[in-house]
Amino acid sequence: MADCQNDGSPDLTPMELYEKLNAQGEKVRGLKSEKAEKTEIDAAVQLLLKLKIDYKRITGQDYKAGCPPTDIVISNSNGPAVEDENDQVDPWNVSTTNAKGVDYDKLIVRFGSSKIDQQLIDRIGRLTGQIPHRFLRRGVFFSHRDMHQVLDVYESKKSFFLYTGRGPSSQAMHVGHLIPFIFTKWLQDVFDVPLVIQLTDDEKYLWKDLTQEECHRYAMENAKDIIACGFDVNKTFIFSDLDYLGTSPSFYRNVVKIQKHVTFNQVKGIFGFTDSDCIGKISFPAIQAAPSFSSSFPQIFNDRKDLQCLIPCAIDQDPYFRMTRDVAPRIGYPKPALLHSTFFPALQGAQTKMSASDSNSSIFLTDTPKQIKNKINKHAFSGGKDTIEEHRKYGGNPDVDVSFMYLTFFLEDDEELEKIRQDYTSGALLTGELKKRLIETLQPLIADHQNRRKQVTDETVMQFMTPRKLDFHF
Repeated sequence: MADCQNDGSPDLTPMELYEKLNAQGEKVRGLKSEKAEKTEIDAAVQLLLKLKIDYKRITGQDYKAGCPPTDIVISNSNGPAVEDENDQVDPWNVSTTNAKGVDYDKLIVRFGSSKIDQQLIDRIGRLTGQIPHRFLRRGVFFSHRDMHQVLDVYESKKSFFLYTGRGPSSQAMHVGHLIPFIFTKWLQDVFDVPLVIQLTDDEKYLWKDLTQEECHRYAMENAKDIIACGFDVNKTFIFSDLDYLGTSPSFYRNVVKIQKHVTFNQVKGIFGFTDSDCIGKISFPAIQAAPSFSSSFPQIFNDRKDLQCLIPCAIDQDPYFRMTRDVAPRIGYPKPALLHSTFFPALQGAQTKMSASDSNSSIFLTDTPKQIKNKINKHAFSGGKDTIEEHRKYGGNPDVDVSFMYLTFFLEDDEELEKIRQDYTSGALLTGELKKRLIETLQPLIADHQNRRKQVTDETVMQFMTPRKLDFHF
């Protein structure tokens, strides 16, 4: 996404446009104070007025200095809420009253990102020589920022790196937590690039009623589940914030650079912080932003500052990286690119995402085959009819059926998935049969994960988490 020069700002996000307006206002004031030529002042004023018109058109709000755009509406839940009718999306809360889940097309418009279209999917397949991942084929990853730019870098035989993360709020991860890691591993495999994985145990200490020791222990346990996804120790660096920040001057210097270029007004507008929030929360976004820059990891990238970063993540994390993209050019770094995923729904329905804090809404990676079966049969929301007779006659609704939704994430065969959709819609497939197919899919998947995790020792974790050079040359 290229910034415009003097021809308007159709490709800028609301926050980027807000910052451009701030800069243009400063320029106008500077020209006037320097008593510049009238024609030069008039041209700068005209651009300022045009930017204000664009800002009003894009945000529906009048520009006011010191008041960032409120396309992210501040809620009482201590975080930003993108609210479109009954949708609420922020890094801490996701909910909707729509049984089909969040309206992602509207979310793309509200966040100012770009839809992953067939042309982009085809280009990824063509450049990698691989069939695009099912998450791309099925719209699980549905939105992006500057992915074409990453592909341009790859096509020109240059390198980039991957960055993703996990907030370790519980010892056991659930199946929804696997989504970004399954996809990130595929990206690493097909592009053959370095990967850094941030465990934000500091964030969980600041936001949750947990001790530092608990948060750090959860990070170590979560690292075992992440490693069990199959990442290569020679290409992957995993780090705990509570450990790494104190040992990496380069990382901390980048954190401070970011902090200097983001005002309190901005973080209040982006994240919804209030005067009663601890200062740790207010400063944390800079810590999540810092891994976007290759100079935060000199041991891996040999002090390179110009490497492009690609971040696969759920779209509720986008506010952090809109802020990062705004700051990046002002501190001399490339903007990170992003790939956004949909949310993995709770068993009770797509009105909210699966949560580790509610055992009945989640299928954990520690669950036994019997627990998986019981949870799906008892709690998985059905799109079927009340009786077999009605279901056979009218069919079910796969768009709201949680078992079908889960199969779109984990069933590899596109043709089988489409047949299940058609049979369920026609009434040929009953709800119990659909749940049985999901159970047959998840039980071996989770059992295989558990077997791989058993092979991950504390020594293995330390290998992944030791700052070191990876098998790449920069």
